[in-house]
Amino acid sequence: MANRMQYVTHQRKDMLDYFQSVEGKHVTAADICECFRQSGKKIGMTTVYRHLEKMVDEGIVKKYIIDGNSPACFEYVGDGEACQDPVCFHCKCEKCGKLIHLHCDELEGIGAHLLEHHHFALNAMRTVFYGLCEECMQQESE
Repeated sequence: MANRMQYVTHQRKDMLDYFQSVEGKHVTAADICECFRQSGKKIGMTTVYRHLEKMVDEGIVKKYIIDGNSPACFEYVGDGEACQDPVCFHCKCEKCGKLIHLHCDELEGIGAHLLEHHHFALNAMRTVFYGLCEECMQQESE
């Protein structure tokens, strides 16, 4: 992990403040730029990506690449307390695109089963279940 002592620009501070305000959620670089645009802050996409990569290298932000069709998602983990478990499945809503962490003892058993009975090591961090999130299911039922 890189040295955490960084020269803190106002853009970096703005990004850290943003991540802390959405802690526990997955966001894209476009989400970050849109939030800044709406609040009147001028931070370009290149600057956002540069800071995101530095934050990933420092271990304060995790980067998730779910598939080749979706943009990378980022999650603030601060000092590394969030999603440290190597068994962290994800659910992706096919309607709104929301990405949800899924820590489930039942699913951990699937990985063990695949390894023991099928000699296949599942990469839980890259395993995604597709379906509808609770909000989208509610909208569909209304």
